[in-house]
Amino acid sequence: MTTAPQQEAPRAATASRRQASRRLPVSAALGIGAAVVAVLVLIDQLAPTLFAASLPTRAQDGLTLALSVLIEALPWVILGVVLSIVVQVWLPADAVQRWLPRNAWARRAVLSLLGMFIPVCECGNVPFARGLMMRGLAPAEAMTFLIAAPIVNPIVILTTHAAFGWDGGILVARLVGGYLIANLIGWIYSRRADQEGMLTERFVATCAHVAHEPGTPVRRSLTQFLIELRAVMPALVIGSALAGAVQVLVPRDVLLAVGSNPVLSIVAMVALAMTVAICSNVDAFFALSFASTFSSGALIAFLLVGPLVDVKMLALLRTTFTARILAGVVGVVVLTSCAIGLGVNVLG
Repeated sequence: MTTAPQQEAPRAATASRRQASRRLPVSAALGIGAAVVAVLVLIDQLAPTLFAASLPTRAQDGLTLALSVLIEALPWVILGVVLSIVVQVWLPADAVQRWLPRNAWARRAVLSLLGMFIPVCECGNVPFARGLMMRGLAPAEAMTFLIAAPIVNPIVILTTHAAFGWDGGILVARLVGGYLIANLIGWIYSRRADQEGMLTERFVATCAHVAHEPGTPVRRSLTQFLIELRAVMPALVIGSALAGAVQVLVPRDVLLAVGSNPVLSIVAMVALAMTVAICSNVDAFFALSFASTFSSGALIAFLLVGPLVDVKMLALLRTTFTARILAGVVGVVVLTSCAIGLGVNVLG
């Protein structure tokens, strides 16, 4: 972030304390968990036919999904943290800026394609983007990278082709759509005069701390590794838990029942994409299981929305960007993806 190195230590300490005071106490978290369980039991008693499976079965499925999402994402998060440290500690201070074009549109266009050279899923892109901002990248430019990278990732391209081939133009629509959405979001937020206002106070404080961190590169790398893991791991656990909770709370039949409608099918697949939180490296195979029921436009909307703004990704992005910014990003991603999906259905 351009202005982060100029922050003074007292301001960083104050922001850090303010953020710490907002953290949810353990007792409050346990209370929320107990309330959720009570609501689930109440729903199961009052509306036993709402779900096909029993509550224990759904709870087991939810826990299995939450653990699988967590285990699947963890290696990529660690890889992203390592790449972030390489950018923050081992590259020259002006390296990132020197390699990028000066023109704003060209910079965002290049950043949109950076994910082609970094085979990291959306979870690992967040710590990597944090490292880019600590090296001077503007938040709007980092957001451009974050939105494009999970789709232009080479592994994602290969798995999407393996699932759908060239049939229905799904692969091309996913790549072009993701690239356009990323640059649209980057352009929208680049018009904000207060770029630092897009970021959480805690991340701004972290930038200031890293800028004044003493010691050898090895010591700074180890310190930053711990800082980044402490920042993203709670969000990853929460996001995984939310994804698992969907298995218990949302009747899947409700989403599948509207699959034949060209408009409602898109809405249903967008809702599914935001809740199941499947890694972008394998989500094409999940979408393939709906190919006989849902329209091509609905599948494309799923493949666009899922890697960008599912509950797991939003929890990770919240470690860096404010809730207001993320609400705007979700709106742009969902509306644009639905428009692309409708266009595909109309043209198809």
